[in-house]
Amino acid sequence: MAVYAIGDVQGCYDPLCRLLEEIRFDPGTDTLWLTGDLVNRGPKSLKTLRLVRKLGDSAITVLGNHDLHLVALASGAIPNRKNFATLDRVLAAPDRDELVDWLRHRPLLHYDETMDTLLVHAGIYPTWSVRKALARAAEIEAALTGKHHVDFLADMYGDTPWKWRGNLKGNRRLRFIVNTFTRMRMLTSTGRLNFSFANSPHRARPGQVPWFLYPDNAWGQTRIVFGHWSALGLIALPNLLSLDTGCVWGRQLTAIRIDRSVLRIHQVPGQPQEQT
Repeated sequence: MAVYAIGDVQGCYDPLCRLLEEIRFDPGTDTLWLTGDLVNRGPKSLKTLRLVRKLGDSAITVLGNHDLHLVALASGAIPNRKNFATLDRVLAAPDRDELVDWLRHRPLLHYDETMDTLLVHAGIYPTWSVRKALARAAEIEAALTGKHHVDFLADMYGDTPWKWRGNLKGNRRLRFIVNTFTRMRMLTSTGRLNFSFANSPHRARPGQVPWFLYPDNAWGQTRIVFGHWSALGLIALPNLLSLDTGCVWGRQLTAIRIDRSVLRIHQVPGQPQEQT
């Protein structure tokens, strides 16, 4: 039995299939952890969704911002005013409702106690312990799967509030939690989310740090596996795995076996740019 973590696929179905062949993935015995953003930008979001859903319990995926956007579009929570042509095939598919409903019921976080490893799309707010992070994720999961999920999705968009306070309530509270788990990259020295920066951290202005370098984080030695930040690239440290290696931009799609003490990295070439 092997457990592999894979970075953002973003509709790059062909590289995903090649990577599964590379690692000799066996859905009968092995498990995939996917960092979210299964869809958008790449050319084959529909095939990607169908593949991952078909894998059943052998594939664990958390929700990314592009996944949530697809759910919002399909539910009618927001109008499709922009050109999201890479999602058109999903939205027009005969099994669209089944796929979107399956996606809507995916978690924001996944935690394995045996490996003391947490899977998330973007990151964990530094004052949240694993227990608190899971509790915050459960709030979003309840909203997404509840009867008022369309209202939640319609109010999900926006950058504010920028900083966590325990007394946040209602949509502002839920929006901050969603933004943290699916959009966060940089924080200011006062713990404020900065959504205007998506480049490599060494290009950031003074007073801003990647969320995982914020001092005195509350998750301790728990290993965090995440994606979302293609400019950051691959990081493979004992307690931190950054796996968005820019597949959709023609770089690589990455898998790391995480159930052993020695990490083993597998990569295949990313999506050819002329196809995106």
